[in-house]
Amino acid sequence: MEPKIIFEDDSLFVIDKPAGWIVNEAATTKNQPVLQTWLRQFDYPLVNDTDCRHGIVHRLDKETSGVMIVAKEKEAFDKLQAEFKNREVQKTYAALVHGKLTPEEGEISVPVGRLPWRKDRFGVVAGGRASQTFYKVLQFFPGNNAGHTLVEFYPKTGRTHQIRIHCKYIGHAIVADEFYAGRKTARNDRVWCPRLFLHAKTIKFLHPVSGHPVEFSSELPEDLSGVLKKITK
Repeated sequence: MEPKIIFEDDSLFVIDKPAGWIVNEAATTKNQPVLQTWLRQFDYPLVNDTDCRHGIVHRLDKETSGVMIVAKEKEAFDKLQAEFKNREVQKTYAALVHGKLTPEEGEISVPVGRLPWRKDRFGVVAGGRASQTFYKVLQFFPGNNAGHTLVEFYPKTGRTHQIRIHCKYIGHAIVADEFYAGRKTARNDRVWCPRLFLHAKTIKFLHPVSGHPVEFSSELPEDLSGVLKKITK
């Protein structure tokens, strides 16, 4: 499945990224679908600008699907980056987590950073960078192993793996999360859930040219909606 353009004008694209796509090219991304490479088919001012990452304003993890913004020109890129930095962009994610999450609304606020003993992993560490996520429970699915909870998350900061780390920290790891749910749990999850159950649902920001608030959304993809149908039975 290829990325889909939800919206486009002279200054930006809003893209629906499928799971399995890596955002940025790297030496390790050979033979894997990469958003940056896919963008090269379009003709826009930043398409070959490596300093501006070809217009990619922010990232989603490889296994996370959903809405992303790509700026077409430098002024839009700078303005959008400033909005992210100033925490003015409002994002909503949907995730299925292990267990019954209580209370039904709350806030997770902890310092996160690279783990000193495992440089490719992130976690809650003393002296890490501040991170903050609000959440709201949508539905609880009783069942095996204490059931599962469908949750909406509203991150206020944008740290690497933030929602995944926060879920682990509160004892409700995201379903099929190979990094943070534990290898055995993730392996068992993947029998009935094909990938990390995390989806970027909506993004709301000020348009870099008009200055007006705009909002875009992406439906839960079939692989994840199918999982919900499965556990509802």
